[in-house]
Amino acid sequence: MNQELDNMVASVREQLLKQFASAEDKTTVLRSNELRTLYARIAQLPNDQRAPFGNAVNKLKAELSDLIRQHNEQESALPAIDVSAPFALNSDKAHRPKLLSADLGSVHPLSEEISKICDIFYGMGFSMVESREIDDDWHMFGSLNFPEGHPARDDYDTFMTKQLDKDNKPLIAPAHTSSMQHRVLLKNKHLLDKGQPIATIIPGRTFRNEDVDPRHEHTFNQIEGIYVNSQVNIGNLIATLKTFLESYFNSSNIEVKTQPFYFPFTEPSLEFSLSCPFCNKQGCSVCSQSGWIELLGCGMIHPQVLRAAKIDPIKFQGFAWGVGVERLVMMKYGIEDIRHFESGKLSFLRQFSAGGYL
Repeated sequence: MNQELDNMVASVREQLLKQFASAEDKTTVLRSNELRTLYARIAQLPNDQRAPFGNAVNKLKAELSDLIRQHNEQESALPAIDVSAPFALNSDKAHRPKLLSADLGSVHPLSEEISKICDIFYGMGFSMVESREIDDDWHMFGSLNFPEGHPARDDYDTFMTKQLDKDNKPLIAPAHTSSMQHRVLLKNKHLLDKGQPIATIIPGRTFRNEDVDPRHEHTFNQIEGIYVNSQVNIGNLIATLKTFLESYFNSSNIEVKTQPFYFPFTEPSLEFSLSCPFCNKQGCSVCSQSGWIELLGCGMIHPQVLRAAKIDPIKFQGFAWGVGVERLVMMKYGIEDIRHFESGKLSFLRQFSAGGYL
């Protein structure tokens, strides 16, 4: 091998040894452009120079591989450490950081309020099932009477994954806890034959492609409610929600009103509003001076949804609703910005800690 080729290999060796010394991932030197260039040069050389040059390049690669092996052996020989420990066990006690006692923590306000909401519905005879944070197309749309081509199925509105379900459709981050409705109806339909109702609430996180602002978040909590029995009517729905709201807001003066709306999974469908509990319909910043607050969507469960769960819609009827937890909590405590809940700001969270320790 001539001097020029020898110098080329030596120059690359020097560069790669420097890269090896500074690289966090030592194996990158074996994938370097410099080493690839040396191997590519072999085919360009005369036949009498290929073998010695190739041997020199292979020798360099073997040297680098041996350095990587030695480095890995040294790394594995180091004593194991607990990366979650707040200080080294053998450190001077005088210099150890002071730790907060675990009893100084508190429950997040959303978790606290969800527990309160569930307790109210437990007292009304409802059971509870948690929602999922990933679901399939059937439970998200098909079982809820969403037709093919419905705008909600567009990934412009809904977060969809690249992973597909058994029907070759994208798995979905649920936009509503209604995705659990079919499962609840199917699992509990035997209660109807015993003369018992299906009465379940479903709390869970939901995800929507929203422009984030003080009133909207892309991730929020929702509570779905389902009630099915014989001879159920829309008056039962309104009475149930009004009873819940009076208990949650600790007010017996709440008035409610409804107006027609459209949901594929309820018929008739309603928007449910309540009189502002902060101003007695006089108008304030919470209700935008209207005296009323649009709170949730609800309605009588669509016959097609009942049929999908093999429940006879002639014999049994039901109602359902979905309410945003953050909206309820914002109204209850006069919170002006929904983004506070996920901000992690201690100045906000301290207001809800019983001992004020946060």
